[in-house]
Amino acid sequence: MVLATASATSPAADRRWENGFPDRPDFFPVGVWLQSPRNAERYKSIGINTYVALWRGPTEEQLATLEKAGMHVICGQSESALKFKDRKVIVGWMHGDEPDNAQPVKGPNHWGPPIAPDKIVADYERIKMADPTRPVLLNLGQGVAWDNWRGRGVRSRHPEDYAQYLKGCDIASFDIYPVTHESPEVSGKLWYVGYGVKRLLDWSGGAKPAWACIETTHISNEKAMPTPDQVRSEVWMAIANGASGIIYFCHEFKPQQIEAGLLSRPEIVEAVGSINADVTRLAPVIHSPTVPGGVQVRSGESAAGDDPPAAVLCKRQAGDTWVIAVSRRAQPARLTFTLLQRPKGGKAEVDGENRSIPIERGTFGDDFGAYGVHIYRVSP
Repeated sequence: MVLATASATSPAADRRWENGFPDRPDFFPVGVWLQSPRNAERYKSIGINTYVALWRGPTEEQLATLEKAGMHVICGQSESALKFKDRKVIVGWMHGDEPDNAQPVKGPNHWGPPIAPDKIVADYERIKMADPTRPVLLNLGQGVAWDNWRGRGVRSRHPEDYAQYLKGCDIASFDIYPVTHESPEVSGKLWYVGYGVKRLLDWSGGAKPAWACIETTHISNEKAMPTPDQVRSEVWMAIANGASGIIYFCHEFKPQQIEAGLLSRPEIVEAVGSINADVTRLAPVIHSPTVPGGVQVRSGESAAGDDPPAAVLCKRQAGDTWVIAVSRRAQPARLTFTLLQRPKGGKAEVDGENRSIPIERGTFGDDFGAYGVHIYRVSP
């Protein structure tokens, strides 16, 4: 039998920024990465509220299109971009993508070292000096979750760099795509998404909100693509580990080049719309106080080792106890939950599934599919 305990997470969002995201409990940042504003209305219709990165922007046309669709945007802060700093549509600035990876250089080796954390911190201070009213986002690569990633070049297997990188941002995000990943060490292991979120929060001591990028297409793997259930699992895996924002990666490079690859597949469009509706509906719960150690989860699976069988997050909202649970197993599992307050009886209502589970001596059990997701509400 293995045992895991839910831990405290960072705040869902930092509300200090005068020109940052809306300060509402029902708002949860749900973004798309480097997409054309011409598709803003279509993304808005499936619950996307934020654009992250703009190709050769921001421009007046891009911002006007996003404003018309009611979108927010986080973009690079070039000298030309600063002329738009009074536009409310811009809610944050960002560094260049994945500075923690090896950087392209001229010469026979083609790749140099990553951008040094000190340079990121210096750039952060420059961005903040130019505009202290908006947060600065730093998107990092898969080395956040996977130490054996060789794409960091000379800094591969140096996770200690990341605590230094996080000194150069207000929001940290990262990307790893386990369904389409080429390495057997990562491929199919959806728990890497949550693991990366947890590490970001740990490295900042919970001081910096952590976001996760989520795969939605083949990307560059013609043989693999996430199913709707896997997309849902990755989103809630991130949130159960403390993520306070989601960014969907929508591009597809193989078998064909499609910028808005997400929008080209009706089953993924439907799934993302449903996921986003649930995340937005439950945003007040996600933003509510976390109950450290509020729930314990056990599995009778003897071969699981010491790894926790599920990512669990316990929240207290309007007198109710909520448990967000995502199995970390690639096969079906029976999980048992024990609540800290141990109510003598009652029931756990399973959100969105039209069923409830009896609670006996503070404990209830449920069946999970591969990387399955269940969200429970326990009323006093």
